[in-house]
This record gives sequence, C-alpha cells and structure tokens, in this order.
Amino acid sequence: MTDFGFHLPTEVQFGPGKFATVGESVARFGNRCLLVTGPRTGSVRHYLPRLSSYLKDAGIEVAHFDGVIPNPTTDTIASGSQMAVGHQADVILGVGGGSAMDAAKAIAVEATHEGGCWDYLFYKDSKPTDKTLPVVAVSTTSGTGSQVTQVSVVTHTATRDKSALYNSLLFPRIAIVDPELMLSVPAHVTACTGFDAFTHAFESAIHSGTSPYVELLAWEAISLVISNLPAVLEDATDIDARSSLAYADTLAGMCIAFAGVTLPHGMGMAIGGMYPQIAHGEALALNYPAFTRFTYAAAIEPFARLGRLLNADLNNVDDEAAAKQSCDELDGFLKKIGLWMGLADKDVPEDELPALARQCMVLPDFKNNPVIATEAEMLELVRECYIR
Repeated sequence: MTDFGFHLPTEVQFGPGKFATVGESVARFGNRCLLVTGPRTGSVRHYLPRLSSYLKDAGIEVAHFDGVIPNPTTDTIASGSQMAVGHQADVILGVGGGSAMDAAKAIAVEATHEGGCWDYLFYKDSKPTDKTLPVVAVSTTSGTGSQVTQVSVVTHTATRDKSALYNSLLFPRIAIVDPELMLSVPAHVTACTGFDAFTHAFESAIHSGTSPYVELLAWEAISLVISNLPAVLEDATDIDARSSLAYADTLAGMCIAFAGVTLPHGMGMAIGGMYPQIAHGEALALNYPAFTRFTYAAAIEPFARLGRLLNADLNNVDDEAAAKQSCDELDGFLKKIGLWMGLADKDVPEDELPALARQCMVLPDFKNNPVIATEAEMLELVRECYIR
C-alpha cells in the first residue's frame, strides 16, 4: 500500500433526468451566466429548448457563446471570454462534450485574468487565481471526463501546439451527468469518446503516480467500457448501457484527475494539435496498437488483467502470455468498435512524421509510461501508426 491523497471538489449529480437540475445548480453561483456550447445547429439543438427553459425558470440571465469547435483554440477562448466580460458573467456553464467543457474552464480563467488562457498553461509561472469564475459542467458524451477534472485542453491557433491548463481552481463546482442526453450521440462519436474513457482509466492504472484508490476506479471503468461500448453501438437507445458508459467516463475522469495519462495521450495531443481534423479518440485509437506492443513487457500484471477482460480464455495462461496477447485482443476491440485506423487514413503527410514525433515529446505524459521512449523510439512509434 502506497501513500496517496484523493479529494474531488466537484459535486456530481448523476442519473437520467438530472439535466432538469441545471437551473438551480447554476443559480447557486450567480444569476448572470455565460452558456458555452458548440454551434446551435449542432447537437446542442436537441436539448437547447429545455436548457433555456430550465435557466429561465431559475431566474438566470444568459448570454450564449456557441462558437466552440472540436479541439478548441486560443481564438475560440478569446471570443468566449470577450462575451463573458461583456455580459458581466458571474458563472460559466459548459454543456457538451470535452471541447465545450474545456472551453468553459479556459474562458473562466481568461475572462478574469490579464492576458490569454495560453499564459496560464500548467508549466508556466502565471497561475489562475481565485478570481477564476465558477464552472458548472453538463456532459453530453461519455468520454472526456472533463466534468470532474482540473484540466482544460486548448490548441494554440498559430503554432498548432496543443497543451493544457491544469489547476485545482478549474474543477467544475457541479457536474451534471445525465445519460438521457447521450441517446442522440452518433455511433462514431460514441466510439471515440467511449474509447477515450477506456484510455483514461487504463493509463491511470499503469501511471507512475497511480494509487490503490485510482486503480479501484480505473478497473471498474475499464470493465464497464469493454462490456457496454459494443452494446451501445448496436443499440444507441439502450439507456442502461448508456448509463454504464456515462458512469465509466465519470470514474475515468476522476482517475486522470489524481493520477494522469501516459504515452498515448502525449502522442494523441500532438496529433490533435497538428491535425485538428483528427478527433481525440481517433488519435488515441490509431496509436494504441504501437503503444501496447512497446509497453506491455514493462507492465505485465495490468496488461495481463486487460487481456483477460477482453478474452476470458486468457485466464488459462500465465501472466506474461496474457499480457502479450492483450495487444492482439485490444486490436480486435478497436476493429469491433470501428476505430481501426492509421495516420495515413486521416490524410497526415508522411514527410511530417519526424516533426510529429518531436511534438509527441513536448508534453511530459510519455515520461509517466512504464517504459520511457527515446527520440528514436518515438519516431519509430509514430511510423508504426502510419498505416493499418
């Protein structure tokens, strides 16, 4: 048993129907709200009328910033922050997937501090202060875990560099997780976000800073994704399976809040920063086959456990054999959920692979992996991701 600490300052409201509590939740922090979402013509159209009604009934004056894009940029955050300042917002409500919730957190910082959100990245000297506006998060996908983390991922528009703000002040005050909001999520988005939740949990379990508490949550989340993601892809209206995925996502978010991610996320962040047409879940899926084969020998026990969750027949072999076979089993899972792809499939120029490999070593995530890649090994890993 190792020493560890765990404190989650986010109040979680979980379950079908919890969306109806959004008005009273926001009202606890003020009555002038900046609502942060993707475009009104996108998925937000499914629940915007109800959301507007809930906020109106609670006496909330709302300004709606609907300019969030996938992989939100510093330009996105600047526009939302200007609207927050003009509205004199005292609370930020982020509704959507990870991009909307991350944008809400970054806006909460930029709207109340000098400079832009990029000045407050995790490795910079300037830190968010208690002037940061409170954030309420409503998740509409099951993958990013942003509703329970202190992380906001942003891409710098000019440099194509993807990085993150990381500060305890960015934890949403309240997270509303209502699986009914996820019934309309398209299959490919469901697959991408579901696999993202899986990676959050698995990478937290093998992270150099993991703990018994994190491992407990992580393996529950991993099991839930393996069992329920294929079921949801077969029947999008399966509310029980949707609820299980939403629960897995929330658990996995707690895991990365207190342990973190490893090599695949450092690579995935670099891929998403340089090639924003690639969704985060896709970026992870295309690098996982290379990652598992590079890593399994340095983490036999967790890889063996993963292999046995994916194929019960591996209970009949020793840990080393199960760990090695887990790589093929995970390949099969990716194929089953429609995420078997490579960089070439996403129109990444082959001559940019060396530059991508260098970018994969900018964030420190790869240093938390059970085996740390050298520059030469990173280039080889990236090359292995090119064609499937």
